[in-house]
Amino acid sequence: MKYILAIDQSTSATKAILFDTTGAVVDKASVSHPQHYPRPGWVEHDAEELFANTLTAIRQVMDRQRGKAADIGCLSITNQRETFVVFDRKTGKPLHRAIVWQCRRGDEICAALRREGHEDRIRRLTGLKIDSYFPAAKIRWLLEAKPDIRKALQTGKALVGTIDAYLVHRLTGGRVFATDSTNASRTLLFDIHRMRWDEGLCELFAVPVGALPEVRDSDGRYGETDGGGAIGRAVPICGVMGDSQASLFAHRCYTPGSAKVTFGTGSSILLNVGDQPRHSAGGTVTTVAWVVARQAVYAFEGIIHCTGATIAWLKDQLALIADPAETETLARGLSDNGGVYLVPAFVGLGAPYWNQDARAAIVGLTQHSTRAHVARAALESIAYQIKDALDDMAAEAGTPLDAIRGDGGMVANRFLMQFVADVLRIPVVASQVAELSPLGAALAGAVGMGVYKGLADLAKLDLGTVEYAPAMDARTAAAYVEGWKHAVRRVLL
Repeated sequence: MKYILAIDQSTSATKAILFDTTGAVVDKASVSHPQHYPRPGWVEHDAEELFANTLTAIRQVMDRQRGKAADIGCLSITNQRETFVVFDRKTGKPLHRAIVWQCRRGDEICAALRREGHEDRIRRLTGLKIDSYFPAAKIRWLLEAKPDIRKALQTGKALVGTIDAYLVHRLTGGRVFATDSTNASRTLLFDIHRMRWDEGLCELFAVPVGALPEVRDSDGRYGETDGGGAIGRAVPICGVMGDSQASLFAHRCYTPGSAKVTFGTGSSILLNVGDQPRHSAGGTVTTVAWVVARQAVYAFEGIIHCTGATIAWLKDQLALIADPAETETLARGLSDNGGVYLVPAFVGLGAPYWNQDARAAIVGLTQHSTRAHVARAALESIAYQIKDALDDMAAEAGTPLDAIRGDGGMVANRFLMQFVADVLRIPVVASQVAELSPLGAALAGAVGMGVYKGLADLAKLDLGTVEYAPAMDARTAAAYVEGWKHAVRRVLL
């Protein structure tokens, strides 16, 4: 075994990445897919298209790397975690478009559950808040809106799962229907203490337990696949993790108190809290970080709905920029932010506010404001949201942080990385491996396949990073943060 083929099924694209066992990228391919917005606040993907794109990406890599096929030891999977799909058990064909984590159609159900007093019980069992970000309420909505789908699930003709479980089922020709504990822990249906689906929660959300996937370890095996014939032979599927936990794993944040932030469409901040689940009294949620070598590890998570999505809004909706990279040039062209703040509450605010009714606003515009001020405000909003969430998480954990690790496409934006370090007042260690989530799944697969004995071996790998130390004086940084808090207060009025 010299190589691991990893699938990264994200919100905007599906990638296939061929890694060698040291974590180096050998080759990669990416196939994008459109977002579907049937109504304001609703977001969907064509799950059949996602599977087809998975096969296309695998084929593109293998067409170029045919000579390495015999040395591929396994295929690993990482995925957008809270997106789910209902599909036919026999054919694997979706019965409805996949409902994406950004979708808010479960808001009314969540509000009703909170009024009925279910918040504490659900928080205690799952570590999560009642929020439409997580799939359970949206599954219930779908079953209420589509009686034929409800009947198909109840009779066993259909299955429901997150994207990893759907891909496993399709890639194995229906022989395996399984998810890993990191993805299961994001559904509002999973007891993170007993590490199993909770029958009471499934009843509350009207989800048949028998329609849910088997839950396996993150470094476990999930059947075999030939990648639709592209690999040329069957290889084990080994190493499955939700994308944010996979990046925490690839950062080698293996000790309690180590943390990372992924700069994606949204952002997930994860802080390792050790081998026992801890519950927050504030806006922080608790999740399974991974189960590797039969050892469960837990994490606090701060969830930010819109980071890269904010930059996409500048480009696609406002047409202020033609390319996301322009934001760095525009921001660097200003000596300060001119008092302009963008609060990107397009789908509400996540941690630590958890206000689904908040809506986006640009605060502080004057006649002298330009598109550069708006672009800079968009970048700055990412740093401020990270600070809000991380401050809350660190206080709950009782662990001061000496650094935070970063990954995702936006780590290439040097203005953003420096500004995050400036407002956090700690170094940002930015990964130079763009494909960190699929690398995390691949490393879990390498442990599962016996290439590495455990986490201590993985910690020795040399993966490139760039460190950004705080450079702004503390008083100026504090003034920027206070301006942000004032803008958020105005949005939350």
